Amino acid sequence: MDRDTKAIQRIHDAALELFSSRGYRATSVRDIATRASVSTGNVYHHFGNKERIYQQLMEEYWEKLRDPDLPLNQLFARARFPEELEELARLTEQVVDQHMPYILLIYVDVIEFQGKHIHEFYRDMHQRFARAYGENLERGQQEGRFGEADPLVGVMIAARWFFYYFTVEKAFGVPQHLGLESTEITRQFIEIIKHGVLARRAPTEGGA
Repeated sequence: MDRDTKAIQRIHDAALELFSSRGYRATSVRDIATRASVSTGNVYHHFGNKERIYQQLMEEYWEKLRDPDLPLNQLFARARFPEELEELARLTEQVVDQHMPYILLIYVDVIEFQGKHIHEFYRDMHQRFARAYGENLERGQQEGRFGEADPLVGVMIAARWFFYYFTVEKAFGVPQHLGLESTEITRQFIEIIKHGVLARRAPTEGGA
């Protein structure tokens, strides 16, 4: 690894750490340069400006989430809903553990940029899930495996709920915020996704 490559990596790591812990506006180019042990001129030379560094970090995170080799994406590609909900929970927790600083950048973006750098990723979410699950879910509907609710909505709700749940647990540092251990909350949520919360048979008159 040559000198420039090492400097770029140090700048990258310093910016990710500072943006995710301090926020964007509270982090200066000088702060990044100092943390990376380079000159401010070096930062400008490699990245142009502060927002470009931030934008590249966000783009890098989206690339990680779209990587077909990511185990979570391999699960999506199998499209076995709802059979793989337990595995979906496990792999989502893994993503949150591995990419926590990047996840915190999403919240920085909402607060400081009004979501400027995240709009496209979330706007395309429905299409990505439809491409992965559409055929299998349509077949399941034709076979009578699903009820009246759209199973594609169920997949997306499950995927997003696990992500938000583990973000609060780990990135926000609030364990058991729903009052139960993660394994039990996961089990309960999967039960709700599969069967709902209403009785499966309407009670007869008189409770018989």
